[in-house]
Amino acid sequence: MPRRFLIAPDKFKGSLTALEAAEAIAAGIRRIEPEAELDLCPISDGGEGFMETLISSLHGKWITCPAVDALGRGIESRYVLADTPEGPAAVLEMAETAGLWRLATDERDPAHATTRGVGMQIAHAVSRHAVTRVILGLGGSATNDGGCGMAAALGIAFFAANDEEIDPIPANLLQLRRVDFKHRIALPEIIAACDVDHPLLGPRGATAIFSGQKGAAPEDKTALEAALAHLVTISRGGEAALMPGAGAAGGLGFGLLRFADAKLVSGFDLLARLLDLETRVKAADHVITGEGSLDHQSLGGKGPVALARLANRLSVPVTGFCGQADDSARASRIFRSIHALADTGLPLATLISRAGPLLTARVVEAGLGSP
Repeated sequence: MPRRFLIAPDKFKGSLTALEAAEAIAAGIRRIEPEAELDLCPISDGGEGFMETLISSLHGKWITCPAVDALGRGIESRYVLADTPEGPAAVLEMAETAGLWRLATDERDPAHATTRGVGMQIAHAVSRHAVTRVILGLGGSATNDGGCGMAAALGIAFFAANDEEIDPIPANLLQLRRVDFKHRIALPEIIAACDVDHPLLGPRGATAIFSGQKGAAPEDKTALEAALAHLVTISRGGEAALMPGAGAAGGLGFGLLRFADAKLVSGFDLLARLLDLETRVKAADHVITGEGSLDHQSLGGKGPVALARLANRLSVPVTGFCGQADDSARASRIFRSIHALADTGLPLATLISRAGPLLTARVVEAGLGSP
């Protein structure tokens, strides 16, 4: 009797989308077991690929709309519109507009980056399609603005001491003296999916942990932290700033809580419900997952590890494939085995450029047990 495999990787950042990784793994299994039944189910933690993951399962369609990138430049963006039992829903990922992927390395500038494009997409979905729910994936951001740009696009105004309206980017936030909510558009339920539990401020906050990868030098972090702390004070957002996930996507988690009355939920838990992952794991003889790097951060509950733990609870064997793995992941015993492309010893450039064929080959080499 042919075995059934659930193939559910996240993206291999910089080389493969989650769907491309799933297809590469599937190609390897077909070489080993041509008769195997394959259930391809790419997953996402809320960052790039979140919309792609959900469009098929929700039978959605792509909607295009004008927006801006993290530096305020005009772009044509897209999101997913789907009919649900509760009414029309929009599925967005903040990285579509304010993502780091849109910027060249020398353009990264968190002091001037904005989430305004995210708010423009939300406003478009509300005004043009009367959505009753917005599902927003957080991750992959180029921003550190506490969600102010998004809020401004939704009609919230930010004023300096002279009652002059300011552009609410981090470089301007210390001028902030008043936040005016009265012209904010009416919003439906907003559910934000994130895979981190960081608060907005402090040693585990948005600036301390994530701003470096967005271009902040060590000496820049003091000003960025001060800007967010001042925003919290003026907006009376102290409670929201402490919530797990408030520091996600450069503080967009905070902005969604304070300015859009959103709910923050585990990205994996939300995805598991929408994709009916528990049923699909139960139906499988073997689960295969993975991502670009399986490491100590993954063990904090990122998608592949959360899926592996679900498979363990249901007594279904699970194998991990990745670009690289650290000792903590290998020693965790969450996976029956872990197979990293980096173990081939090939140069990094080769691992990135040939990730698909190399992943297929690693699956063949792994064998995945007896049929």
